[in-house]
Amino acid sequence: MIAIDTNVLVRLLTADDAVQTRRAAALFEQGDIFLPKTVLLETEWVLRFSYQLSRSTIVTALKNVLGLAQVKVENGFTLATALSLFESGMDFADALHLTSSRDAAQFATFDAQLKKQADRDAPNHSVILL
Repeated sequence: MIAIDTNVLVRLLTADDAVQTRRAAALFEQGDIFLPKTVLLETEWVLRFSYQLSRSTIVTALKNVLGLAQVKVENGFTLATALSLFESGMDFADALHLTSSRDAAQFATFDAQLKKQADRDAPNHSVILL
């Protein structure tokens, strides 16, 4: 198994550099790939800010990669839940922070929008507004 950096995943998803895209695709064909949640977090940010992709395009791209048989992820349940919250409108970073903290009794924030979205879309997570 080999872990990859954000730039490898971005090349695979955007195909914006032919040489690097072929190399990234070949790596995925060679064997198991490990995706840390931090790579997915950064990938979402790069696709949104640098490539100006829509939320639905990003969700589709990430789901497609996560659905590959050779792809293993760090804490799949956490990532799947965060991706679902992102799809429903929550910021991906906020969703990942929240779902990664499920063992905590509460999640404290100054972000009123995050609290509102969590109360609506993730009621099993106790978010408190400071």
